[in-house]
Amino acid sequence: MKYICNPLNINYRYQFNADPRNGGKLSICREAADPSMICYEGRYYIFASMTLGVWVSDDLVNWENHRLPEDLPLYDYAPDVRVLGGYVYLCASSRDHNCDRWRTRDILNGPYEKIEGTFPYWDPNLFIDDDGRVYFYWGCSNVTPIYGVELDPETMLPMGEKKELIFGDSHRIGYERIGEDNSTLPASEAEVEAAFRGFLKSRSMTEEMLPPGMKDLVKGMFSRRPYIEGAWMDKHCGRYYLQYACPGAQYNVYSDGVYVGDSPLGPFTLAGNNPYSYKPGGFLPGAGHGSTMQDDQGNWWHTATMRISVNHMFERRVGLWPAGFDGDGELYCNQRYGDWPLSVSGFRQDPWRDPAWMLLSIGKKAEASSFAEGHDPGLASQENVQTFWKAETNSEDEWLCLDLGKVYDVHAVQVNFADDAMDMECPGQIRPGSQPRYIEERDHVTRWLLEGSEDGLSWSVIEDKRQALTDLSHDLVIREDGIRVRYLRLSHMEVPYGQNPCVSGLRVFGLGQGEKPAVPSFEAVRTGDLDMTVKTCAQDNTLGYNILFGSSPEKLYHSYMVFEAGEKRVGALIAGKEYFVRVDAFNENGITEGKCVKLQ
Repeated sequence: MKYICNPLNINYRYQFNADPRNGGKLSICREAADPSMICYEGRYYIFASMTLGVWVSDDLVNWENHRLPEDLPLYDYAPDVRVLGGYVYLCASSRDHNCDRWRTRDILNGPYEKIEGTFPYWDPNLFIDDDGRVYFYWGCSNVTPIYGVELDPETMLPMGEKKELIFGDSHRIGYERIGEDNSTLPASEAEVEAAFRGFLKSRSMTEEMLPPGMKDLVKGMFSRRPYIEGAWMDKHCGRYYLQYACPGAQYNVYSDGVYVGDSPLGPFTLAGNNPYSYKPGGFLPGAGHGSTMQDDQGNWWHTATMRISVNHMFERRVGLWPAGFDGDGELYCNQRYGDWPLSVSGFRQDPWRDPAWMLLSIGKKAEASSFAEGHDPGLASQENVQTFWKAETNSEDEWLCLDLGKVYDVHAVQVNFADDAMDMECPGQIRPGSQPRYIEERDHVTRWLLEGSEDGLSWSVIEDKRQALTDLSHDLVIREDGIRVRYLRLSHMEVPYGQNPCVSGLRVFGLGQGEKPAVPSFEAVRTGDLDMTVKTCAQDNTLGYNILFGSSPEKLYHSYMVFEAGEKRVGALIAGKEYFVRVDAFNENGITEGKCVKLQ
């Protein structure tokens, strides 16, 4: 059996962002986002923003990065890729100029044939229907909608006028509200107008002095409305599933929703199961702006963007989860334990299978050779990607040691390196544009040694990457047969740019031999059209809880993982919809399902 553990275990390239919103000051972080995934000639390919290449895999588990030709739009966001007539078609986003397309029969070796673009767009998606007709979707704004138009399959020119397909509606759709946990209500028209007038006054301007189209954009700044973006279309059993992302990549609730229609250009209605891709809790949150596809065994998969947003708003990673359509045609995605190891085989699988192993490391005692102020070793076991242990030096003598408290059968370890704010010169030329940046072209290495011990005295090597030629900041070690350890020690760390090593998660998975948690006790109350609170009673022998909710006891497709008992507000409801809620408890030994209740 093979396993993945989100985020995907691949090299994430550094970005040197000269952000105009930050006065052009350089911010440095790794980034990859907005993944488009296809299966082409028996192999899987993911095109993601700001990677300078494409990730390729034979099994959805082991991915390699391949550089793409320089004349492709490698500095444009949200690359889109689809297969049409034996060709792979590629495009990406630009608001500043007409967006060209490229096509090829050989993704890795080319050549790529250029097709001149005729209009600018953002967040593109090409869709080829069963009858060979071609449709195109685009849009990324909190003012304008997602658009669609039919294209000529030979010339890729629009046939007819574009149609408005999806608008945001955060007064009615809770998961579209911006903010952490969908916490921010949209502004009223009066509030927007007052802020707009204040904006004009502060700049001694009149409305007539604004460039065409600028009025709506400025008002959008004050609207607190969600970004509606990242379109992706799938067809299933004769129906069209137009997927979109909201409310913003910087929030833990970045998610994908879906509208359904009987025709590629609508009309569309909001699907019953929404948001279908939603992962606000756990170690690494976020599951928005992605793509949905079938593998060669008929399994559906959804890949999307996960959020870090520490060094830059767009510090992001890519995740992959099982997906599918239920008997009523509802699109779903299983993210209940969405950043734990998941088995991936070469045959049909149950998309709702439980994780192979349980989390052993949360809250466990950690020690280190040293630590910088505010970055103590305990942060490496807190299941929060935004906090991390940081060594005082970059010496290979630095180490981090985790004590699981007793001996366990350990089957997987995920080693997550973080980046603290770096102050260094950009190693290349900043590319101009609305988001000026340089993407690191050099291949770096990340190296380390992982050892295990039952008693803290006698140590054995679990994984030795001291000579690695890879740069894997979220590396996964699998020991399917298990190893008996209590202590895990990470040492001999070497990370890019000679940084002091930072570890956001030394995450350990395996199986305990004790009792599972008791059936959890909880109360779920609807506090408004778009919100509910779930109050979980603390109980012994429990590490965390999974709040599950959905349209029926059989369709608890949404989940929110928390690691503490108490009251949790969930703001992803839709006005007028009926919900059912269940809370499951978990510990090192397994999962205990709670009782399903109707939300009142």
